[in-house]
Amino acid sequence: MKWRRQLALWGLLAVWLPGFGQKLPNVGNMTPEASLASTAVLPSVTLEPVLIRPVPSCARSIEPFDVDDYRGPLNGIVARFSQSFDNATPHLAGSSSKCQMTSGDKLRLFVNNNIDPAAYMSAAWDAGWAQLDYDDPGFGQGASGYGRRYSAAVADNIQSDFFGIYLFPSIFHQDPRYFRRGQGTVKARMEHALAHRFVARSDSGRPMFNYSEWLGTASSKALGNLYHPGNPRGFGPTANRVGLSIGNGMAWDVVREFWPELAHKFRLPFRTDQGLH
Repeated sequence: MKWRRQLALWGLLAVWLPGFGQKLPNVGNMTPEASLASTAVLPSVTLEPVLIRPVPSCARSIEPFDVDDYRGPLNGIVARFSQSFDNATPHLAGSSSKCQMTSGDKLRLFVNNNIDPAAYMSAAWDAGWAQLDYDDPGFGQGASGYGRRYSAAVADNIQSDFFGIYLFPSIFHQDPRYFRRGQGTVKARMEHALAHRFVARSDSGRPMFNYSEWLGTASSKALGNLYHPGNPRGFGPTANRVGLSIGNGMAWDVVREFWPELAHKFRLPFRTDQGLH
């Protein structure tokens, strides 16, 4: 089941990453740029981004990650993961009209999520577990079976994000992101996190029922029946998969709410020194 795969992946990351985090030596004001400047004078070149304009930034009280803080293996992937995580989790106390998203911004967030290599690594992980569990027996085993499961996992991620991040949030004028509360009692923050799948934030900042989450998840699971030959058909099995997905999302929101504290507690290579609430 997908929630078990994701739990195993998070457990692996929690154990593996802290062992590779390295603290950089203090070398005063010396930087790679300063080192190069001492040996040669190079012309200044400025490269402008040309692919995807970033989604609107919100005021944040915590910067979860700075790539300079981590020098372990796969540091580029870790940086991408943390940046994606941060873009989708603005801070509630710092939100304002500048933080609102247009339909174009929601489309860019959807595209950014699905050109991120971390999304394809997640699909590879899901496909591996599906192979071990022998999900979708019609796909077979071996390399060809894994390839079919991997393609299905990529399709799951893309169409789920399309419905949940772009299409329904644009139709209902809802913000698809989770707004971290970041302060208050543990109980209050837990309730805030668990309520998100039921109460969304409108584009104007007002609370409203989270139509995007429920309709997006239902649409995604119904569409998945077309290319997952092992899925039981019918309303009941599909509703069960929708419920499991919503529950998995609620657990994910709890992780996002307490992420700074978790990163600090387990000494993950993410910056948490700019204020914990």
